[in-house]
Formats: sequence, structure tokens, C-alpha cells
Amino acid sequence: MHIQQAKTQIKNAIIAYGTKDSRGRYKIPVSKQRPVFLVGAPGIGKTAIVEQIARELNIGFVSYSMTHHTRQSALGLPFIIQKEFGGNKYSVSEYTMSEILATVYEEMEKTGKKEGILFLDEINCVSETLAPSMLQFLQYKTFGRHHVPEGWIVVTAGNPPEYNDSVREFDIAMLDRLKKIEVEPDYEVWKAFAVQTGVHPAVLSYLAIKPNFFYRVTTTVDGVSFVTARAWDDLSQMISLYEENQIRVDYDLICQYIQDEQIAKDFNNYYDLYHKYRSDYQVETILDGTASGDILARAEEAQFDERLSLTSLILSSLEDTVSKTVLEEDALKTVIHDIKEITVPYTRFLRTQIEAYRRKTQATDTKEHIELAYAVQDLYEEIYNTIQVSGDSFEKVKAVIQNHLKELKKMDSRCQSSLNNVFTFFEDAFGQGQEMLVLVSELTIRPNISRYIFSHGCDKYYQYNQQLLFENRQNSLQDRIDALNLLEF
Repeated sequence: MHIQQAKTQIKNAIIAYGTKDSRGRYKIPVSKQRPVFLVGAPGIGKTAIVEQIARELNIGFVSYSMTHHTRQSALGLPFIIQKEFGGNKYSVSEYTMSEILATVYEEMEKTGKKEGILFLDEINCVSETLAPSMLQFLQYKTFGRHHVPEGWIVVTAGNPPEYNDSVREFDIAMLDRLKKIEVEPDYEVWKAFAVQTGVHPAVLSYLAIKPNFFYRVTTTVDGVSFVTARAWDDLSQMISLYEENQIRVDYDLICQYIQDEQIAKDFNNYYDLYHKYRSDYQVETILDGTASGDILARAEEAQFDERLSLTSLILSSLEDTVSKTVLEEDALKTVIHDIKEITVPYTRFLRTQIEAYRRKTQATDTKEHIELAYAVQDLYEEIYNTIQVSGDSFEKVKAVIQNHLKELKKMDSRCQSSLNNVFTFFEDAFGQGQEMLVLVSELTIRPNISRYIFSHGCDKYYQYNQQLLFENRQNSLQDRIDALNLLEF
């Protein structure tokens, strides 16, 4: 199965294991809660999906790699205590708490979450001295005499033997205590994740053209060459930061992540070409509707690979415009909702909110939530600074918000215009061919753009997407009502 299917299986298992009876007891006893054993090639997102599950279920998460653990570090260290049996005293060996279990208890104290996931990576690479103890742990969830806290589910992961020389094959006794899930790399599934997390458009468009280079491991006389999903994701972040700091992206950087010489050289050439397209096509003129006849003519004559690259460039620029609008709208909705509810003086309320959102920005969470927290914090700080100068009154607060609403209207108008201009350009350059299908599909899978279209509308999108489900149109009505109410503050 692919990684998204595996995520569903794991999430369902954790929900089932967490089910309690009327007395609050877990319906599946600890000894019957088979740990998940997630098996798949390195770099396909095994750890990432387990973290996502913990976040989505709002439970704790502790992760450990088992490759470095010895019997002593996993089980704890022995110490001698005196015990009395049958009237006689004896020296008895006991063990300190395992480092792993101690970390779980620390996480519970830090977060207040009594249930969670204990994720043990590379579990099939444990040392020979630790292997017998792992059998007991997987069935009874104990290291030595210390138990995993009730409510904490064990999820494990490992690589197949062909990817790791340290792998030890599990015997039947071990496998019979696990829920084994095998995962294969899948480009389309990764693409959906990559779009949502903002993977660099050069990487996305390159892999759209050459999806076979998404994941590859080959063995030659010179050794192993490989490229993984993790490598593309990490390279993407470095490319974005290099560009932000005006540092040249070159082959020397690329091959540090893409450890397949052929693919690294090919992507290096494509990256240079991608930037040439950005300059040649002047993408911003396409969005504002002023693209020249020469640009239109070049698009018409371009090969399909070049058209895909151009589509990626346009989508990247469009997504940046739309995302800023969606973020501003969300921040305003949050602040207006809170402002309408308060009865205390605004100065005190604003100080409380600024501190609350400052804490939110420090929390481990998704990129979107952190960006929203910063935007709300900035807006509250602007309102606070204004009333410190001009007076603590609703009219002063309202004036700041209405200025932002005016700017939001301009941003909304720019988004609508950009969307229509993009569709017009595609109609003029490519007609209703497969390029239009690619455009509509990409607009649909990009969360901020699709959300904006569903809440604000785009006639040309609906014209070319006749198969859009009716319920999506219905679900968007409340978003549109919210948007209208927002502008009436």
C-alpha cells in the first residue's frame, strides 16, 4: 500500500485501541494491542505520518531510534536492593527506569496528555543483546519491570533488508505479535503532500515531467545510488532558502541530497532551465493580464514539457497571491470574532491575546497554524499600539480593522483578476486541451487556492470543472456567507 493508506490503517488501529467501555477501561487489553510494524524503504515518510496522526488525534508523541540502544540503555541499569523472604534478607537486582519510558512520562508531564504514541524506529536493527527483551516488550509493553503508561500505543518502523545491512529478520514469534504494514513509494500520494507543504515548484514540475525519478535505488560497481522522497523535500527547503538569501543553487548543492549522479545532473540542468522560463515568460504579466503577444506565441509553440514548467511557474505565483489573501482573511475573522465577544477594556484584552498568540507561535504545529498565529498576533499588536496613542475605544479598534478590510477587498479583487487572467491565457495559448485539465486539477489540489475558489467563486473554474461534486458547491456556501459578513464589520 502507499503511505496515505498506511496512515489510515495506523490511525484506525489507534482509535480502536483507545476505545473504552462504560467504566473507562480499554476494551482491548494491553497484551492484545499489537504494535504496528511499518515496513518500507527509507525516506518515504514513515515517521512523518505517525507524527501527523498524533497531531490530528491530539495525543502525545515520543519518537526513538532503536539502532543506538543497548540492553542497558533500553531496559535500564541494575541496582541492588535488600528484600526479605521467609524471614531472611536477600540482595536482589532491580533496574532503573528505561530512558525510553522516562521520556514518555516527561512528555505526559510537559503536555498534560495522558494518551499518545510511542514510536520506535529501526526496530528491526536492534542489537543482538536487546532482541530477546524486545519480544517481551512487544507483547506486554514493558522494559524490565516498567510498563509503558496505559493509553500509549506502540508504533514501530523499519526498513527492508535490501536497504539496510543491519536489519535482522524477525521470526514468526516476533511477527505474530505485530500488525505488519508494508509501504511502497508512490509519487502521486507524495505530490499531494508536497503541494500542501509548499515543496519548491521547480521540484514539483520536474517530477511531474519525470515521475520515475521520484524514488530510485540502484547498485553499480561504484556503490549504491539513490534518491528518496525525503531527499526531494529537504532539497526543496534548501533551494527556497538559497533563493531567499540570493545564493546560487548549483550541482554541488543538489548532489548532497540527490545521491544519484544522473538524476542530480538532470535536475541541475532543469533548474537552470526553469529559471530561464521564469525570465522569458514574465509570469507576473500573465497574472495581471498584460502578457505580450510574443509570450503568448511562445507558449503556443512550446513542447509539452515546457508547458508543464510554465504551468508550475504560474501556479506558484498565483498560490502566493491567493495564500496571502486567505491568511489575511483568516486573521481578520479571528480578531473580529474575539473583539465582538469582549466586555472588558480593550487594552487588557489585547495584552492577553498578544501573549496567547505569542505562545501559539512557539508551539509545535503545522506551518499554516503558525503563520495564522503570527498574523493574528501582528494584528492585535497593531490595534494595541493604535489605542495606546489615540485612546481605548471601540471606534479606534474598528478603524484599524476597517483599514485592513479595505486592503482585503483590494487583495480579493487582485485574486479574482489573476484567476481570470490565467484562464484567459490558457484559453488563448492552449485552447481546451490537456493543459487546461492540468491547470484545473492543480488548482483543485492546492488547499489555499481551492478553498478560496469555493468561498469566493470563479466562474471559469466551474466552467472547466463540470465534474466538481455538488456537495463541494454546497459546502462552499457557508464560507461565502462568512466572507460577506466579514466585510460588514
